[in-house]
Amino acid sequence: MNTPLMADELREKIIANPDVLLEDHDVMRALVGAKDERMGANIVDLRGIAMERLEARFDRLEDTHRSVIAAAYDNLAGTNQVHRAILRMMDAATFDQFLTDLSGDVADILRVDAIRLVLESSDPDALSNAGATVAVMPENYVEGYITLGRNMPARQVTLREFHKVGGSLYGDRSAYIKSEACLKIDLGPDRMPAMLVMGSEDPQLFTPQQGTDLLTFFAGVFERVVRRWLA
Repeated sequence: MNTPLMADELREKIIANPDVLLEDHDVMRALVGAKDERMGANIVDLRGIAMERLEARFDRLEDTHRSVIAAAYDNLAGTNQVHRAILRMMDAATFDQFLTDLSGDVADILRVDAIRLVLESSDPDALSNAGATVAVMPENYVEGYITLGRNMPARQVTLREFHKVGGSLYGDRSAYIKSEACLKIDLGPDRMPAMLVMGSEDPQLFTPQQGTDLLTFFAGVFERVVRRWLA
């Protein structure tokens, strides 16, 4: 009588759940390293399965590796952009120069197609949207613009598709803007809310899935620079 090479209980467990073997690195190394004449012809199939599993894992690892590198590069490039924009913003010797730089060099560095600083005012005579960089709007405009009129708090940074609501903020470029970043600006005690909007013709430049850390940092620096000019 032939003596079974494997206990029935162990054999049944392997047949019922073969992935246990395939996921065990030590077992698979032992099987792959065994001699063909001792292990029989079926080892070829086991090797093939093992190699397919290993190749699939390697491909996933490579994809993850590339994604991590790409994300790190994009983050570094974005950090450099924001730092350069901040330094340029702080170079201005006058407030007029600051506003000119904001819609000029700062916008170019950040690679956006339009920037507007929105201030709120309770004085109807002060309302104006004619300036190239600054728009003075009525009370509660900032909150309503950021939330699109919904009953929800306005986040400090909102990235989204441009909904053509309040499109006059971008003037003649409104028809071409596809995405925007809305930065809620706190100008200090006893001052009404403000907002910095950045519009882009690229629909993917600002999307809700993106991180907001860099723009939050930019908004914090912007607040402090504007407060200095308004002091």
